This record gives sequence, C-alpha cells and structure tokens, in this order.
Amino acid sequence: MTKISQTDQEKLEAAAFRRLLAHLSERTDVQNIDLMELAGFCRNCLARWYQEAANDAGHALTKEEARQHVYGETYESWQAKHQTGEKKPHP
Repeated sequence: MTKISQTDQEKLEAAAFRRLLAHLSERTDVQNIDLMELAGFCRNCLARWYQEAANDAGHALTKEEARQHVYGETYESWQAKHQTGEKKPHP
C-alpha cells in the first residue's frame, strides 16, 4: 500500500466527504429513512457527526448550522421540497 502522509490522508477524507454530500444533494429521491434502513445512517447523522467534530475542534456549531452544511439549505426547506410520505422521527 502507498504511504500517505497524515495531512494528505485528511485532505483525501475531506474530499470524499464533500463528494458524499454532493452525491446526496443530487439524490434527493433517496429519503433519510431509506438510508437509515439500508446503511444505518442518514443526512441527519452526517450533520450530527459534523457538529460533533466541529465542537471537538473548538467551533461552536449548532445543530441547525450543521444540518444546513449537509443539506445545502435549511433542514425545513429541504424537507418541504424533498421529503415524501409520513414523517418518521429521527434524531
């Protein structure tokens, strides 16, 4: 395996995360509940993990700010545009 520096690894991981967010932005047909049932995580989980990482790094990021980063818009706006069916509770 190729030796990758810690700095480069973090850059690659960040690029992969940005690509995942872009992919999820394009796939608004995929509901969070579908992601939870199939993969065990959803957009809300990503937002929570992002918020926790920011807070661990000393940045006071709110839940709403983290969700806006992941969804690319406010959570409420995304729900109104893309959420289908019955709303199911999720953190």
